[in-house]
Amino acid sequence: MATLIFPDHPSPVADAEALKKAFQGWGTNEKAIISILGHRNAVQRKLIRKAYEDMYAEDLVKRLESELSGDFEKVIYRWILDPEERDAVLLNVAIKQKPSPDYRVIVEFSTIYNPEEFLAVKRAYQHRFKHSLEEDIAQHTTGDLRKLLVGLASPYKYAGGEMDVKLVKSEADKLQDLVKDKALNHEEVIRIITTRSNAQIVATLNHYKDSHGTAITKHLKDDPANDYLAALLTAIRSINNPQKHYEKVLRIALNKPGTDEDAITRVIVTRAEKDLNDIKEIYYKRNSVALDHAISKETSSHYKAFLLALLGKD
Repeated sequence: MATLIFPDHPSPVADAEALKKAFQGWGTNEKAIISILGHRNAVQRKLIRKAYEDMYAEDLVKRLESELSGDFEKVIYRWILDPEERDAVLLNVAIKQKPSPDYRVIVEFSTIYNPEEFLAVKRAYQHRFKHSLEEDIAQHTTGDLRKLLVGLASPYKYAGGEMDVKLVKSEADKLQDLVKDKALNHEEVIRIITTRSNAQIVATLNHYKDSHGTAITKHLKDDPANDYLAALLTAIRSINNPQKHYEKVLRIALNKPGTDEDAITRVIVTRAEKDLNDIKEIYYKRNSVALDHAISKETSSHYKAFLLALLGKD
């Protein structure tokens, strides 16, 4: 369930006029920007961008970039873009992050988005950056991590709930053999995770746990410095329970020394129109603290106010 609160039929012309007014005079009226953009869905935001450009012969995205700064500018920029374009930008930033790519973003989008959603993101990526997503991932990664991430980004996977029961058992047994051999980087592991439907993978992992008395994820924590194992663990968790995965991302981002604003921004802007309310509930059950309270404590100023608006709190 989404958290975003928005009116049914706002006027994009009136919104464009109000935003233009917010840019004029001495200093930017950030509160006015938040009151509008923090309460408009993706379709409404697109109409505002078009109305603003038609009325003022100016790109609203570029104007916002010039008016704002810091984490507030980042969150507004990611929010005002069309969702597919925003996700393409997030992927590109993650791939080119130094000293090594942020595999979490690639894994999240490729495992949690349904095939149509992810295909739209890949098209937006290619249109914006003039490279395929797979090409850029391959260029900036190596070894087993490259095989896993390119594999996750490549196929158009079956999204239905049907599964092959015989395959569930045989592939669970195959995984057990590979765990015994300490060969979790074997091509068969990568094949199963990158080509099977999420329903098939969940059934296989559940059968593995039931048959062998422990979850396969236990064996992925033996070497925290191994990016491949960490990415594989993230993929399994994302496939098994996306909302629980996002709760953990937020929990780590909010509790680590030096708040990880990029991770907070990514989760809030990508899930506010989807399932952020479910993530909020899991966060509260796990931490005994409301997510909006935690964000209020660890962030500040207009950035905090905009995040709270997307969380359904003003």
